[in-house]
Amino acid sequence: MKAKVFHLAVPIRNIDETRAFYGELLGCTQGREAERWIDFDFFGHQLSFHLAEMGDHTEPTNTVDGKHVPVRHFGAVLDWDDWHTLSDKLRAAGTDFIIEPYIRFKGEIGEQATMFFMDPSGNALEFKSFKDESRIFAT
Repeated sequence: MKAKVFHLAVPIRNIDETRAFYGELLGCTQGREAERWIDFDFFGHQLSFHLAEMGDHTEPTNTVDGKHVPVRHFGAVLDWDDWHTLSDKLRAAGTDFIIEPYIRFKGEIGEQATMFFMDPSGNALEFKSFKDESRIFAT
């Protein structure tokens, strides 16, 4: 079985800042919207944001390639050139990266470009790219 589109719903604290971040900064097309939620076409997938109480809490991390990766995160695998274009755009916008853009697992089967940052509501995002896309699910 294969899904046509992946759907993910995540909490946010403010619809306007979410619209600016995902719509303007990341370039995602906005879908439907109601008083307490907003949808985006997130690189071909449906991402729904719902207003929720956002408490202060520490999210767990896991060490990957010597870096502390937020365990709870989502993102997209982009084409190599698109990843670099987004990386440059985020740097120019002054993005505060959790993990700066870099090449992870150099010389290994899983070699990939990756970067981590937070959205305005504190949701962690990872964008990555593989020069050889056949390696995305390689073991």
